[in-house]
Amino acid sequence: MAIRKIVENVYSVGVMHWDRRLFDQLIPLPEGTSYNAYLIKGGTKTALIDTVDPLLKEELFENLKKAGVTKIDYVISNHAEQDHSGSLPFVLHAHPEARLVTNEKNRGMLKDLMPSIDDARFMVIKEGDTLDLGGKTLEFVMVPWVHWPETQATFLKEDGILFSCDFFGAHAAVADIFDTSHFYVPAKRYYAEIMSPFRNNVRNNMAKVEKLPIKIIAPSHGYIHLDPKPIMDAYREWAGDDVKNEAVIAYVSMHDSTKKMAEYLREALIERGVNVHFFNLPVSDIGGIAMCMVDAATLVVGAPTLLAGVHPVAANVAYIANALRPKTRFVSLISSFGWVEKAGEAVKGMLTNFKAELLAPVIAKGYPKEADFKELDRLADDIAAKHKAIGVLK
Repeated sequence: MAIRKIVENVYSVGVMHWDRRLFDQLIPLPEGTSYNAYLIKGGTKTALIDTVDPLLKEELFENLKKAGVTKIDYVISNHAEQDHSGSLPFVLHAHPEARLVTNEKNRGMLKDLMPSIDDARFMVIKEGDTLDLGGKTLEFVMVPWVHWPETQATFLKEDGILFSCDFFGAHAAVADIFDTSHFYVPAKRYYAEIMSPFRNNVRNNMAKVEKLPIKIIAPSHGYIHLDPKPIMDAYREWAGDDVKNEAVIAYVSMHDSTKKMAEYLREALIERGVNVHFFNLPVSDIGGIAMCMVDAATLVVGAPTLLAGVHPVAANVAYIANALRPKTRFVSLISSFGWVEKAGEAVKGMLTNFKAELLAPVIAKGYPKEADFKELDRLADDIAAKHKAIGVLK
């Protein structure tokens, strides 16, 4: 990633990871990602906010060299996760004069993850503390659980820049880090995969940062928002309580029985005015499913019985959905079985974090028959009625 000037004496010096396609060995990255680091040159001191994934540390050092950095006085660590902190030992080794500035909880986590960091290097700060760089003043704002407990943001008071860490981020490798014309989808995907389990914390921290005179939001992944309003409006919508007239049908089928049921339900819902997101799980992007669940009023899992339990592909999506804890209002199951039905209770038991109302499932023995299709019509009627009752379907 080329060095980009944000305002006078403030630069983006991070790195694009163009070809990374998986995060945490779980999260798909269809557009790659970036590790945003920021250089602030004050009149008397220089600070680096966050580092990069250690795989790409040499690119960070090259950017610092291009920026004419000969001395770093402070390295600010907003978050301990290694894609931001993993290069800290190398930066601290290259700049033995630098202090590592972070909060007490993050100090402990960094020591756990990188025990080679000397205790003497830490400068521990707390909520509201400031750091004077000479005409550039950093104020520290604790924003826990977006998405780790130690996360903080750093606010550059004179320029109104909120260095928000993962808060307001997006996994995207882009040529122009300031071009936010296409921010919405990668930012929503990022919110769904990373932030949605902490929706209440997102709202609490939104209320906190909204009190700051923010002019620019500079997160640790993705775009720099020269106009903070669109991304903040999006977060208010995603973290709010409102749902949309949408149903997610996510299914797996071994011999087309559950597939036929899923397709029938899809068309029945569309006929009743419900918007449907339809996913054949073995060939679907789990991130796309997560993104659709941010707003959907209803989730229907299509999960056939396999041996004495639920098909593992369906179990995987049920597990992830339960972990993400979306604001879904209604949930149901469609299933088929051969000699014994086991999927229903298994899936129900995996959705314990859902506060959603459980609608009566449709379970067919073998290939669905006329009575099963009538039950699918009943389920479609139930879903449409529920959507009307909460005012999302007119």
